[in-house]
Amino acid sequence: MARRKRLTPPRPDLLEVETPPVTAGPLSAPPIAQVAAEAASTAALQALSDEMTRAREAGRFIEALPLETVDASYLVRDRLGVSGEEQEALVASLKARGQQTPIEVVALGEGRYGLIAGWRRLMALRQLFEETGDARFAKVEARVTRPGETAEAYRAMVEENEIRVGLSHYERARIAVKAVEEGVYPHDRAALDSLYSSASRAKKSKIRSFVSLVRHLDGTLRYPTAIGERLGLSLVKRLSEHRDFSAHVIQVLKRENPTDSEAEQTALKQSLLAKTETKKRPESRLKTEEQRQGAIAVHWSAKSKEIRLSGVGVDAELAKELKAWIESRPCRS
Repeated sequence: MARRKRLTPPRPDLLEVETPPVTAGPLSAPPIAQVAAEAASTAALQALSDEMTRAREAGRFIEALPLETVDASYLVRDRLGVSGEEQEALVASLKARGQQTPIEVVALGEGRYGLIAGWRRLMALRQLFEETGDARFAKVEARVTRPGETAEAYRAMVEENEIRVGLSHYERARIAVKAVEEGVYPHDRAALDSLYSSASRAKKSKIRSFVSLVRHLDGTLRYPTAIGERLGLSLVKRLSEHRDFSAHVIQVLKRENPTDSEAEQTALKQSLLAKTETKKRPESRLKTEEQRQGAIAVHWSAKSKEIRLSGVGVDAELAKELKAWIESRPCRS
């Protein structure tokens, strides 16, 4: 019988030791990856900030501004008045549906804004807030633009009103006159060319004609927006022919004391029909060289595009007559 081989027990130090399972923790990114991620986040935030700034400056950013922060007198308004019926309809619409179209303002600094377009909406909201005290009407939605040239602001106001409402020729002419008086433009022609650059030559010519009416009778007329094209041009023609016709019109209006637009237009027509005692503007200085008898010399520079007058006949009265004659001419586009 064969002998069994005796097995030697394994050595304890060679026995396999069970190790506890390893719990996986969050993997940490390499340092270079962390730096790249932070840089990308910073760049994205900066890009978003720049885009918001550009949107705000371009008028694509709408903000809710407290009513008292908006200066409605920032620009001389082109609209001289709004009919009660129109304003009541706007107030009713805002009360029922809220503000649907933002106004346009320019940031003046220190939380103040100058109104460019949307005068009627701003006035309607102020009326509603005063009447109701409702917080819904305490703020106005506005497109805020960067401070720019005043001329740009006037153009923006005129463009919006040309699109939204039909302004009278008198209102169009008046805003050009006021822009010149404010120093925005050097003279009437520059104002008309800028404010009504897209207008036809005929339309611009009519507006220019009404400029004379504004300069002579603004502040005297109570209902100037009701003056039609035909009556207005007749008045302008008479103003160019008679140096004292404006004084005659003022006397007629004072005597008649019109209380509505129809009565005022009747008075204006009477002033045209009445025989005035004014003297016709002398034309001798603006006619032929023989009539001037060499008293005035005219110097023209093609290079600088300037006309210079000299001589014993050049005085303040001639300058006034010449200015009136130039203003009465049709506007060239």
